[in-house]
Amino acid sequence: MDALTTETVTLHALYALAWITFGAGHSFLAGQTGTQGLRNLLGAWYRFSYNTLAIIHIAAVAAFGWWLFDGGAPFDRPGWLIPMMTGAVFVGIAVFLAGLANYDGKRLLGFLQIGAGKTGQPAQDDEPLNFNGINRYIRHPLYAGGFLILWGRATDEFGLATAVWGSLYLLIGARMEERRLIRMFGGEYVDYRRRVPAYIPWRGRAV
Repeated sequence: MDALTTETVTLHALYALAWITFGAGHSFLAGQTGTQGLRNLLGAWYRFSYNTLAIIHIAAVAAFGWWLFDGGAPFDRPGWLIPMMTGAVFVGIAVFLAGLANYDGKRLLGFLQIGAGKTGQPAQDDEPLNFNGINRYIRHPLYAGGFLILWGRATDEFGLATAVWGSLYLLIGARMEERRLIRMFGGEYVDYRRRVPAYIPWRGRAV
């Protein structure tokens, strides 16, 4: 293996390790032990703090990758591929926003929990099952949008590495999310999973 190849492998390994730290940390804090620890430490601010920590961590991972790959020189792409990748980014953003529309924004960001804490009332973190909007077609619109954005932005070595490791994180995260939803909703979610695809709406309107 020549020096250039060794250097490239090392860069990708370091970037992969950075993504692993994010995935492990995010998963731990999202789990029962991590969530309870944040509750004990921060009270009603635990959900807001969880989101803030996640944003800071993923931003640090991206900045580290940008530094590793020195920004990355754009790939020499065929002319037909450029508009397709740009379109994928815009479609991904639209899918992502359509998925967010099915969430309670205050609950998701942690503001509902902060408000409840001021009144001494507990606030439920988990969203109820929602079969409206884009969830009629795919189960995981946020992840689907993320895939499109990541691969649409794979225009250089940094973007490609980010797409690879980011996609792996999303796939693992989706599997863990499915297990959590099955524990929470049982047969109702199992039936939903049987009828509705995960990322690609190949069945059309399934609900």
